[in-house]
This record gives sequence, structure tokens and C-alpha cells, in this order.
Amino acid sequence: RRYEQNCLSFSLKHSNFFLIALRSRSGRSIINGNWAIDRPGRYEGGGTMFTYKRPNEISSTAGESFLADGPTNEILDVYMIHQQPNPGEPFNGQLDVTESVNYEEETLHRETGTHMGQPVGNFPVIQPRRFPSHLPDNQVPAGQPPRRSREYNWKQIGTTECTATCGKGSQYPIFHCVNRNTHEEVSESYCDTSTKPSPEEEPCNIFPCPAFWDIGEWSECSKSCGLGMQHRQVLCRQIYANRTLTVQPHRCHHLEKPETTSTCQLKICSEWQIRTEWTSCSVPCGVGQRTRDVKCVSNLGDVVDDDECNMKLRPNDIENCDMGPCAKSWFLTEWSDRCSAECGAGVRTRSVICMTNHISSLPLEGCGHNRPPETTPCDNGPCLGKVEWFAASWSQCSIECGSGTQQREVLCIRKTENSFELLNPYECSFLERPPSQQTCYLKPCGAKWFSTEWSTCSKSCEGGFRIREVRCLSDDMSPSTKCDPQLKPEEKEQCNTQDCVPEIDENCKDKYYNCNVVVQARLCVYTYYKTACCASCLRVANRQSGFLGRR
Repeated sequence: RRYEQNCLSFSLKHSNFFLIALRSRSGRSIINGNWAIDRPGRYEGGGTMFTYKRPNEISSTAGESFLADGPTNEILDVYMIHQQPNPGEPFNGQLDVTESVNYEEETLHRETGTHMGQPVGNFPVIQPRRFPSHLPDNQVPAGQPPRRSREYNWKQIGTTECTATCGKGSQYPIFHCVNRNTHEEVSESYCDTSTKPSPEEEPCNIFPCPAFWDIGEWSECSKSCGLGMQHRQVLCRQIYANRTLTVQPHRCHHLEKPETTSTCQLKICSEWQIRTEWTSCSVPCGVGQRTRDVKCVSNLGDVVDDDECNMKLRPNDIENCDMGPCAKSWFLTEWSDRCSAECGAGVRTRSVICMTNHISSLPLEGCGHNRPPETTPCDNGPCLGKVEWFAASWSQCSIECGSGTQQREVLCIRKTENSFELLNPYECSFLERPPSQQTCYLKPCGAKWFSTEWSTCSKSCEGGFRIREVRCLSDDMSPSTKCDPQLKPEEKEQCNTQDCVPEIDENCKDKYYNCNVVVQARLCVYTYYKTACCASCLRVANRQSGFLGRR
């Protein structure tokens, strides 16, 4: 059916065998055709917009129809597409202006189409009958007898599939050899190949493809754990002439725009856990440090790398601690075992140093001037009166640890019970002279025990205790762990184990006979009663003091 320069509508009773189609004279399909069935909707063609309706369900009794919004500006062809022999279908069409309508049924042949090199099934190939100003040689007007000069001729039975469903494609006419009278297809050998028309390219589906949203890939999640964000690019695109172009977003207004951002969570974040309490301060006095164990733990309870937790929220695992000011005290070694003289008077020695004391609470001004003695007298008994070499005490070793030298004075003397007589060294020549110099090796540069003076006893009677601090120090007086534990001096001992004896004051007497009432009423705290009942109040005070002392 052909319509030209008119506003038209067309409807077809619903059938399982037919579809209606609309195509321009240039070969561009507007609705259906080209081996494709369009969805109901609005389509542009012939200078106007067509509304195409088709029931969605097979059981529906509603028919197909299309309606043009306004007049067309070119000749359009309407087709009925059928894949089975035409049983005859009722249809109707109308124009908005009075004009004759030429209805002419078109024959549609069933063919097997090919798309992108792959079979797409059996679709009807629309074979529209052309309406030129004059008829071709192989067609005659109705009522005229066919010419018998040739029994077979070439006939266009359709076109190739359009290379594009929209956005301008191309197609070529298909010619087959047919019987001139029956139009039945026969082998091409029955026709003259020299007269076969050359297929010429024809444009098809030149209308622009509908714009669409081109969706990019999601970006990586902004966080490796916990709630984050991810983004993607969404562009409005349109295909034309095998090219995909980016167009203005309003072209895609008929489609809902996909989201460009989204929340994401790869996994639940790990968290910080404090596994231990704070340790003791690293120093007993002054400013030191203390630590605790802090771990990053996953939601499954496993300890993981710290990187998996938020470092900004990490609890401190180390902090400073102030144990208060440090006092100082004298530290002493034990007395030497040997006396400096084999007989007669001599001395024993010890080391004395002033150091910070971590236990006692001595005055902060320092160790003071009461330095403990470094020597103490010793006597190994009287010496016999004889000539002998006398060796004085060795001087201090030239170095504090390791190998050094020390000197002493060696004299020839005669010892008496109370004095020494200095002799000429010749007098002692028959005796082996002791060396006046020797190497000394006080100790390897290791360590020895130092201790403070004993503290004041905790009680004046009935047994108390006193303490001192003992340290293992190396030769440079730094703390060491190389001292022999079995030689470590005691750090605590008992003291003042004697019983407590209250002092008796002869002037402390009770002046009243009923002082026991004063005691019972606990009035001894007042000066008057404490003086008037002195003996009774003193007895109570001594009992309470003894009780507290035993505690």
C-alpha cells in the first residue's frame, strides 16, 4: 500500500501468520523488515513519527496498528509479512485527507537469512513490488497476455541483510533465475548470465541508532576494608556509520541513567586490641618507660599485619613513666679477705662509691661528707725478732680492670716485739728479696657486688627489719649481670629483736582513785586527764603501742 504526502493510519486484525511493515522507497525499513521484528514504540520516517502498536501476548485479540503524527513528505510502502501461504486477512487503512488509496498485496517469500556470518533462522524476506512510471520488460500490465519470447528471466527476490540495524548500513539486491510464468525459482543455468543485473549497493537503515548509556568498569574500592566508594564512567553514546560517537546526555533522556558511584566493602576491617597491661617502669626512680602489647586482630580473631588496621587509631604501646626523684647513697664492697701484713698490724680494704639509691629515701642533696672508711685495721699476731725483708703494701693497680702494674717498697729490717729496726739491704742479701713491682690483674673487665649502708630498723624493739640495695656493677660502674649470684650480699635482715621496755617516770602518778573511769571513757587524749591520771593513761598507751608493734 502506498501513501504519499498524507497523514495516515493503518491497522491489521491480529494474526499468528502476519506482521505489518513500513518502508520508504529508498529501501530503508521504518517498521519491521530487514529480517528483524521491531518492538512496539515510536519510529521516525517519511518526515513524521509513527506510533507502532502490537499486542504482547499471543492470545490477545487486539491487532497491529501504526499511526502517523503528521503528513509524510515521501512515498511509503506498507507490507504484510507472512511465512505461510496467505489465507487472506482483513485490514483497513485511512487518510486524513480525501485521496484515493491504492491497496496492492505484496508477495513475501520465506528465506534463510545470514547475519554477521552466522545463521539467524528462517525470517521472511520482504519482496516489495516496485511501482515505477513504466513496467519492466519482464512484467506486463494485468489483462495482457505474457510474452513467450523467453521462458526464464532474472528476478529480484529480495535484498541482502543490511549491514547495520541502524545508523546507516548497506545492502545489495538478490537476483534469482525464475520461470517467467510461474515465478518458480530454477537453476541459474536456465537464464542468460550476461543479462543478470549487477547488484548495486543501496543504503539502508539510515536513521540514527537510539542513543544508549555506555557504562565503564567500576574503579577499585576506595578502602581495602570497611565501607568505601567506587566510581565508573557513564557516557551517552550513539552509533552512526559504524562509528560510536559521544553525544550530549539529553539524547539519552529516554533511558534511566545508571549510577556513577556506589558503596563497596571488600571485607570487614581489623581492629586494635590491647593484649597486656602496662609493664613496670624501666627505672625505680626518675623518668623511664613502660610498655604494653598492642596487636592488630582480624574479625576472625587472628593477629595480622599492622597495615590492616587504621594506624591513626593505634593505641600507644610505649610511654614515659616518672617514678619520682632519685636519692643518692654510699655503695660498698665487702672487706678484703687478706690482711696487708703477714704479722703485726696491717689493714684490710674495700671499695666505696656514691651512687643513686633506688630504695632508701636519703636526703636529695647527695651522699654527704660522711664517707665510709675504705680501710680497717687487722693484726695477724706478733712478729719474731729476726732479719727479714719487709714488703710494704702494694700500690693500687695502674688500671681498674685487665692487666696493669703496681709497686711497693721493700726494706731489710729486724723485727722486735714492739718495733722495727731498719738495716742495710746487705744484711738481708742471703734472703730472697721480694719483688718491688708486679703485674696486677684485679679482675677481668667484668663486675662485682656493691651495696648501700643498712637502712634504719623498722622497729626499735620486739624485732624489725632493715634493708639495703645491692647492685652488680661493671668496671665502668654501669649495671651488669656478670656477678656470681652465690656471692650476692643480703638485701634484708632482722634488727632490734629485744623486748620493748617502757620507760618509768617517777613523776607520772595517778592523782585520783577513779582514774580507771577516765581510761574507760577514753579521756586520756585531753591534757588535763592525761596529767591527772598519768600512770593509767601511760599503761594504756604502752599496751596500744605494743599491740601495733606486733602487728
